Amino acid sequence: MFGLFKKKEKISEAEPKYIVVNLNARIQPMHRGEIFEDPLHEIISAKGLGEVSGGGTLQAQSGEIENCDIEIQVANTDQETINVIKRALEDIGAPKGSKIIIESSGTEIEFGILEGLAIYLNGTELEEKIYEESDSNFVYSELDRLTEGKGRVYSYWQGPTETAFYLYGNSFTEMKSLIAGLVDNYPLCQRCRIEQVA
Repeated sequence: MFGLFKKKEKISEAEPKYIVVNLNARIQPMHRGEIFEDPLHEIISAKGLGEVSGGGTLQAQSGEIENCDIEIQVANTDQETINVIKRALEDIGAPKGSKIIIESSGTEIEFGILEGLAIYLNGTELEEKIYEESDSNFVYSELDRLTEGKGRVYSYWQGPTETAFYLYGNSFTEMKSLIAGLVDNYPLCQRCRIEQVA
């Protein structure tokens, strides 16, 4: 007579769950880490909800950054977890047009509160003297100073013919107005272009 075999229980850890946040922000990887990933990781890990596990950047053919992703490994993809992530990122300063994507279901949730302004300095068509005597670092710090309390420079990009600074704040129109004096009067800002990017 055969003995009864006890069915061996399969011991396996639960499959990790992932949420991807697509930020409608033109920011370099190092700025993405400083501004968004590190603070978000602290908030969600302190609450025992998960951790930031990675990130990525989407570039246009020109090399300019179009947007970026943050990958979050979570214990649960329930509404509470989503709400904590959404609230945290909006408190940090997520731009309009950003999305939370739940990988398992493909669900996309639009979020974000800030508007974006990109200013592109002309790097090829000004007098040589202007490039020699002007400083793009001065433009960066002045943009930050002039928009203080209403916005800030998140990142920058140096392309083959232009240097771009990306500002995010409550209102594109207001930020454009606050930097108008610099744009009109600083030689390096001649022939620059300004675009709304969020």
